[in-house]
Amino acid sequence: MARAVDLGAPLGMVAVLPFVLPIAVWVAIADMKTMKIPNRAVLALVAVFALAGPVALPLEVWAWCWVHLGVVLVLGFVMSSLGMIGAGDAKFAAAMAPFVALADLGSFLFLFAAVTVLAFVGHRLARRIPAVRRALPGWDSWERRDFPMGLALAGGLLVYLGLAALGAMPSST
Repeated sequence: MARAVDLGAPLGMVAVLPFVLPIAVWVAIADMKTMKIPNRAVLALVAVFALAGPVALPLEVWAWCWVHLGVVLVLGFVMSSLGMIGAGDAKFAAAMAPFVALADLGSFLFLFAAVTVLAFVGHRLARRIPAVRRALPGWDSWERRDFPMGLALAGGLLVYLGLAALGAMPSST
């Protein structure tokens, strides 16, 4: 008899935080500097999930988490095709998706909205400070009207994993 997969169980993915952190910082800096998220960063995040996932999660849960990547990739492709988000943002969001427990989706979206607002305000304030601009000359995001969404995506993933590590997400209780 088939049994249901409990995708609301603690994901155990908080153990990957040390591996995700440098990738997230790379994405945030690259997007602010060039307004592009490197494909290598996207592939690195997928590799972390592919290698650490089977160790951190029950195999059946890990396998189902790949569906998250596929669903977000399709949604991101559609949104990118409609000019709503950049292609790099769509790919990085898809690479992030397996790290988010299905039971946490609503909480994650709320958290991500808050992080996006804070990232936007922080970025817009930072680019108005002459000392910051002198320290980081030539960054495309200082001059462009659009927002480097990689800053919010990376921040959202790090805050989510950090809160999960503290037991503050629904799936970790």
